[in-house]
Amino acid sequence: MEGEIKNSVKVCLSILPSLCYCYFVASKLPKGKLRLLALLPILFLFAILPLFLSHVFPIGLTALFLSWLGNFKLLLFAFGKGPLSSHHHPSCSLIHFILVACLPIRIKENGEYPSSKSTQSPQQTCPKHPRLPLNWPTKASVFAMLVSAHDYGHFVHPRIVLLLYCCMVYLLIDIIFGVSNGLVHATSGLELEAPSDEPYLSTSLQDFWGRRWNLMVTNLLRHTVYKPVRSFLDNKLGPKWAPLPAVLAAFLVSGLMHELLFYYVTRVSPTWEMTWYFVLHGACVVAEFGVKRAFSDKPRLHWAVSAPLTIGFVVASAMWLFFPPLLRTGAVERAIGECKVLLDFLLSFLFKVKTIN
Repeated sequence: MEGEIKNSVKVCLSILPSLCYCYFVASKLPKGKLRLLALLPILFLFAILPLFLSHVFPIGLTALFLSWLGNFKLLLFAFGKGPLSSHHHPSCSLIHFILVACLPIRIKENGEYPSSKSTQSPQQTCPKHPRLPLNWPTKASVFAMLVSAHDYGHFVHPRIVLLLYCCMVYLLIDIIFGVSNGLVHATSGLELEAPSDEPYLSTSLQDFWGRRWNLMVTNLLRHTVYKPVRSFLDNKLGPKWAPLPAVLAAFLVSGLMHELLFYYVTRVSPTWEMTWYFVLHGACVVAEFGVKRAFSDKPRLHWAVSAPLTIGFVVASAMWLFFPPLLRTGAVERAIGECKVLLDFLLSFLFKVKTIN
């Protein structure tokens, strides 16, 4: 553990000068190929940083925050676009630049939530349904209980265990992104977008992936993959059909990036099951577009029917394609073990604080 802490400190110390270089040097170059060329060493560095770590959570956070999201932001920055571009944040300071570059946050623009609209597909009116917001203490408590209950998983059916893993993934990602938002808002005062919007209430796959689940990633995929592919295909396929392959391209890239993330964690050659998981969902989203266009004048399913069907499909396909490679490599067990160590540390710390007071 001591060696991992030292490696984590080295990784952090390499990030700060890299982003200072981007802010003070690369930003002064003309946007386009020249700026991209200047950023290539940083892109390469961010891509290899997870390889210097050995524990699941340091690897996973570094890979997600920097190797994927950070590099995608820098690619947009190379062409004067995205959250790091001064065009979007004219008063962006160095501190704000670093925070936006290395954390999964997105600053609100004009006090609105741009992500509330579909980010991978043509715009569509979002159906109305009851809201069931879960606050962060509730999510953290439920996650802690699921981690503690993992030791008794052999007493229940394997499918139930997989279902609990799905819940744990949702809670963990939402907690990590939410904590990032909370810390940045508390220390800088920046108004940030919510990391997700109650994905368990999604009424379609388009609603789930485009408007509700992991909006930071969705927004980056929209700008780095969906928009360029759609723009390229507009003249060839027309504005009516160009969005469909662009959606597939966004899901394909998402699948490949997930394969890369889990290669960092497991160091095992990919089986491409995760890629197929996202390709399957991309194809289903495209099919949804077709069905909704063909039956645009027909009444839609009530949310009480469409929401369980949507979440059921997301969970069932995850059990089939997403979790098996993680279970085979032992990544899930390692991650849960690290969660237990962290929870024990937090409980011990809180007990000591309570005793002192």
